[in-house]
Amino acid sequence: MPPHSADTASTATSTAVPADTSVSDAAPPAARDALGALGVEQAEAALVEHYTRLVRLAYLVLPPSLGRNRRVLTAHALVQRSLPRGRTAAVAERSAIPAQSGTEGAGGRTATGAGRNPGYAYVRERVLRQALDAGRPLRRLARPRRAQLPPLLPHVWGLRLFPRSGGADELALDQRLSGLSGPARAAFALRGLELLTDEEVRRLLHAAGAEDTETALSEAADAADQRIGTADPVELLRSPEFDPCSLQARPTDLMRRRQYGRAALAAGAALLVCGTLLGLPGGGWGPDDDADPAYGHNAAVASALDPVRVRRIAPAAWRTSARTDFSVWPARGPLAEDRALLGRALRAWAAPGASVQISATPATPSGPPMGSPQLLYAGTVDAARVVLFHDGLRVVRYAEPAAGGGDGVAALDFARVDGANAAAAGALVVGRSDGNVRYLTAPWVRGTAVRDLLDPAGPARPLRRDADGVTDPLASPAMARDCRSWDTLSVRDGSDGGASPGDGDGTNLGSDGATDRLLTDLGELTPARLTSGPPSAPGDVSAPADRAAWARTACLLPAMRSHGVRSVNSWPYARQPLPESHGTATWLCTRAETWRGPGSRVLAQFQAPSETTAPGAVAARAEHSPACGARESRVLAGVLWKSRGGKWYVLAAGSGTLGSVEVSGGVRGKAPGNLLAVRAEEGAQAELYGRTPDGTRVDALR
Repeated sequence: MPPHSADTASTATSTAVPADTSVSDAAPPAARDALGALGVEQAEAALVEHYTRLVRLAYLVLPPSLGRNRRVLTAHALVQRSLPRGRTAAVAERSAIPAQSGTEGAGGRTATGAGRNPGYAYVRERVLRQALDAGRPLRRLARPRRAQLPPLLPHVWGLRLFPRSGGADELALDQRLSGLSGPARAAFALRGLELLTDEEVRRLLHAAGAEDTETALSEAADAADQRIGTADPVELLRSPEFDPCSLQARPTDLMRRRQYGRAALAAGAALLVCGTLLGLPGGGWGPDDDADPAYGHNAAVASALDPVRVRRIAPAAWRTSARTDFSVWPARGPLAEDRALLGRALRAWAAPGASVQISATPATPSGPPMGSPQLLYAGTVDAARVVLFHDGLRVVRYAEPAAGGGDGVAALDFARVDGANAAAAGALVVGRSDGNVRYLTAPWVRGTAVRDLLDPAGPARPLRRDADGVTDPLASPAMARDCRSWDTLSVRDGSDGGASPGDGDGTNLGSDGATDRLLTDLGELTPARLTSGPPSAPGDVSAPADRAAWARTACLLPAMRSHGVRSVNSWPYARQPLPESHGTATWLCTRAETWRGPGSRVLAQFQAPSETTAPGAVAARAEHSPACGARESRVLAGVLWKSRGGKWYVLAAGSGTLGSVEVSGGVRGKAPGNLLAVRAEEGAQAELYGRTPDGTRVDALR
C-alpha cells in the first residue's frame, strides 16, 4: 500500500519527462587532432546517448516518397550502422565541425549540452551522409549505394510502423518538407533540431557530400520563415509526428496478404500451364484498370466508393427518429457537395497508400467501408480539409492539408461508436491545431460552453459555434504537458436523455428541460463523457460536491488517454474520519468504460482534507476489472498514512456493502463496517481484504 503523510497525502507527485533537448553537438576545432584517435567506444557511447535525436534527424532527411514505414526502419538502420568499423577511426578531416556549445544557433535559439563531443559529431555526419545517399535517384547502370536499398535490419514482418499522428499543422509541415530537396531538408533539420548556424550547416552538408549547399540553405530558410497557422515550423519538428522512436503499429493489408498467399500456392500450377494459356485464342489479359486491384472489380465495393452514393440524413430526422445517435446526424459543412474531396476520402479509406497516416482506437477495425457510408461533415477546419463519415460501427475522419491539391499526405482516424446514444453522441473531434481542439456537435445540442475542472467554483465560459455546429478552438488537455487547467466541453443537450447503463441514467435537467453534460478530450475522435455517482445510477457533474471531487481527480485522467474510453465515472464511495482528529478523508473510485466493452480502467483514490484542488493519491489501480461498475459495485482499497504527529497508520475503506475489513501480514487488525484504521510502522507490508455480511471475501483492488 502506498505511503502518504498527513501533510502530503493530498498531493499527487507527477514525474515530468524532460523534452528531447536540442543541442549543438558539433566538434570544436581543437577536436581535429583528438578525432584522429577516436575509439569506437566513444562513438558508440555518443550513438547510444543521442540515439533518439539521430534517428529523428535521419527520418526528417530521408525522402517522404519512401513511405512512413520504410522511412522509420531506414532511419533506425542508418543510425545503427554509423559506428566506425575498426577499433579506431581517423575521421578528423570528415568530422571537424566547429562547436558552438552555449552559443546562439539558427533562429536565435541557444544551443546547450554536449557541444564538444567529437563522437557525436562523427556519428551525425555518417548518418547525414547515408540519409542524403538514400534520397539520390537510382541510375540504370550504376551500382546502388547501400543506403538506397531497403534495410535488412531492423525488419518487421506483418506490421506497419509509423510515428503517432499529429494535427493539421504537422500534416502541413510534412507536406512542405516533402517539396524540399534532400540537402534542404537536412539544412532545415540541422538549423531547427541541432541549432547550428548557417556556416556550420554549410560545412556539415559539404562534409556529407551534399551539392549546392547555398541553395539548400536558402530553401531551408524560406521554409522556416513561413509559419503554419500560428505554429512555428521549427518547433513542430519536435512533435511526436516526427519521432520515429515513438511508434504505432498496424497490420499490413490482411486482405491482400491472404490473396498473396493463395497466389503463391497457385504460382507453380500457373507456370505449368502458362504455355497453354499463351497459345489459346482470345483477347488475353484485359486493359489496365485505374481501380485498386483488390477492389476494382467488386461492384458492391465500387458502389461504396462512389461519392454520389454517400448517405445523407435530413436535418430534422433526429426529431422524429426512435434512435438518437450518430445515425441521425445530418450531413453538414461547406464542402459536403465537393465530390472530388469525398472521392479522395473514400479511396484513402478503402486502400490507404503510403502517404496516408492511419490511427485507430483499440479494437477498432480499419478496413474499407461495408457499404455506402453516412456523411457527417465536410469542410475546412484550421489548415486542413476534413471529412467525417459514419458506417454504423465506426466514425472515420479524413484530413488533408488545405493548401495542397489533395495529392500529398493525409490522415485517417478510426473510432468505434457502436451502441452510442444521445449522451455518447453529443460531439466529435473535428480538428486539432496548436494545442487546441475543435468539436462538431450533435444537432440536438442547444448550446456549448467551456468549464475548467480545476476551477470547480468558476463559471462556465461561453463557446461559440458556427452554423454547422463546429466550435471555436479550446485548449485540449490531451495535448498539454502539465495539469494547470483541464478545459472540458459543456453541452446543453436538447434530446430526451438517451442515457444507457454504460453511460449512466442520471441527467441534470435545466429549467428548459435540457441536460448539461461534460465531455473531455482524451486524444481520440470521440470525447469521453464525465459523470459522478454510484455505478448503478451515475449522473452528470452538476452539484458543487461533484465538481469539487472532479477538481482533485482531473489530473489523473491522462491514465485514460488513447484507450477507446467512452465515459469516466467518479464515485465517492466512502468518507473516513482520520486518526488524531485530522479531519475527514474521501475515498473515490474512478472507472473508465470503453466503447469495445473490455479494457476498463479503475483507480481507487484517497483524498485527504485540503483547501486546494491538489490531486488525490492513487491507492490502487486495475485493468479489466468489474469493480466500481454496474455489474460489480464493490471496491476496497487502502494506504499507509502518516499523521502530523509522526505516527503511521493503515487506512482502508470499502463500499457500503462490506460487513468488515481486515488487514494481515506485517500489520494486523480488523474492524466492523467498511472502514479500518490500524497503527503501523513505516514501510509496513500488509494484505487487505473485506467480507460481506454473508461471509463472501472481497479482495482489495489491484
